[in-house]
Amino acid sequence: MLDNLPVLTHQFAGLTIEGYSRAAVQSYWRIPELKLGFDIGGSPWDFTGTGTIFITHAHLDHMAALPAFVARRRMMKMEPPTIYLPEENIEDTERLLKVWQRLDRGRMICNLIGVKPGDEFELSREHSVTVFKTDHTVPSVGYIVWGKKRKLKPEYQTLSADEIRDIRLSGVEVSAEQRTPLVCYTGDTAPSAFDACSDLYLAKILIVELTFFRPEHKREKIHKYGHTHLQDIIDRADKFKNELIIAMHFSTRYHSDHITKSLSKRLPPVLKDRVKLWL
Repeated sequence: MLDNLPVLTHQFAGLTIEGYSRAAVQSYWRIPELKLGFDIGGSPWDFTGTGTIFITHAHLDHMAALPAFVARRRMMKMEPPTIYLPEENIEDTERLLKVWQRLDRGRMICNLIGVKPGDEFELSREHSVTVFKTDHTVPSVGYIVWGKKRKLKPEYQTLSADEIRDIRLSGVEVSAEQRTPLVCYTGDTAPSAFDACSDLYLAKILIVELTFFRPEHKREKIHKYGHTHLQDIIDRADKFKNELIIAMHFSTRYHSDHITKSLSKRLPPVLKDRVKLWL
């Protein structure tokens, strides 16, 4: 397989998280087991087979590779991809793809679906995705992937299989859906989005922006431009119940060694063992 863009990989709880993210460069992610990706600032060749992409916002480092991705899937005779993105961006994205179609002289076919906070989309019987509001300089959203199972209601759990069968045949629903937040992807956002979405803190895996970390940086300015500072994470340390927290989208001002040393010193013990720096 061609290795044309950097891709980091981490496996956790039966899921493979793949991707790359640096502020103002490129952000692109996928989870093969869930058959979906987040953002498409770049398009590694072996991501081409993932036909469902959830885009958080339309900044270039999160969306610039969309035309190439759509064109590659058509060239490989794959089904048109399904692209979810903020509903405010649908019209301009359609226009963008039409322009590229004229330039490229190849059809740009995809299913564009506009999203807004509060929406929910069924991926399969086992998984769905919900949309939550984030706080950035352009229309933006985050996404939570939910695992779904049907489980026997508590009042029937002590009954025999035959008794449960008889109740079910009488027309009574004996099971209920149980939902678990599996993966939360924030995209770029000020920390106000954390406090407005309590499920963010409960997802088994949280992929969260952490663009800035130096103490001397003014958080008010960082928040104004829709980003998160390390101190915002520290201030909320006790709220994070996630089993794995992937910190990503670090500013290109800093070398990876600098980021690693600084966060190793400053992350509180309650978070340190659960945070993975995407570097």
